[in-house]
Amino acid sequence: MNTTLEPAPQKANFSNIARHLTDAITSGHFAVGALLPTELELCKHYGTSRHTVRAALAELQQLGLVSRRKNVGTRVVSVKPRPSFRPSLASVDDLVQFGAEHLRAVQSIEQETVTGERAKELGCGDGTPWLRISSLRMVGDEGAMPIGWTDVYVDPRYAEIGDLVRASPDTLISSLIEERYDRHIAEIHQDVRAFTITDGVMAGRLQVEVGASALKIVRRYLDAEGEVFEMSVSVHPADRFSVSMRLRR
Repeated sequence: MNTTLEPAPQKANFSNIARHLTDAITSGHFAVGALLPTELELCKHYGTSRHTVRAALAELQQLGLVSRRKNVGTRVVSVKPRPSFRPSLASVDDLVQFGAEHLRAVQSIEQETVTGERAKELGCGDGTPWLRISSLRMVGDEGAMPIGWTDVYVDPRYAEIGDLVRASPDTLISSLIEERYDRHIAEIHQDVRAFTITDGVMAGRLQVEVGASALKIVRRYLDAEGEVFEMSVSVHPADRFSVSMRLRR
């Protein structure tokens, strides 16, 4: 391992690794033109997976600090991060509050092997097994107009979480996992995109026509080690939901 790197941070998730490498670059440990240690060397130094290291290097690339080329490596191109606006969730508490205000009406709980476009959308390996919990989100009681449909994917080892999900309709599934398995959210990654509802069952439950416009929100929940333990795909008819974000430089 390249000895110019300082000792690894105690919690080697990808964001901490990115900060650690950024500090090494901006402080001059790695000059412009220098190659960073290889991915395998970084994995060994930080005691983590190649996936986590690649995510950290992608952060450096986004900041304009490095360039990456196959068979060459990761080269320092600047010691000054370029300024940029990056949208993020205001806080995890915002989602917890959302859970308290919008009741969950469970539609199904099933084991599912995720493949194809859904695997690509979630960012998991093709053929990965998950426990899928499909629900409508309601404002008020279950007779009210639904504001969205959510498919939540959790580790299949958490199969008994289904009973808790049905018994606690005003509590986020991530919060139930925290309470039951002591696995806590450190970060949430969120993507929002325009979407057309083509599934007839979903359209019927949401009380819209097939072809209606909607917002699709994909969230990935990471623990302190940077590992994903829950993912969700929510579909909200366009006239029933909006997303607010806080932009920080």
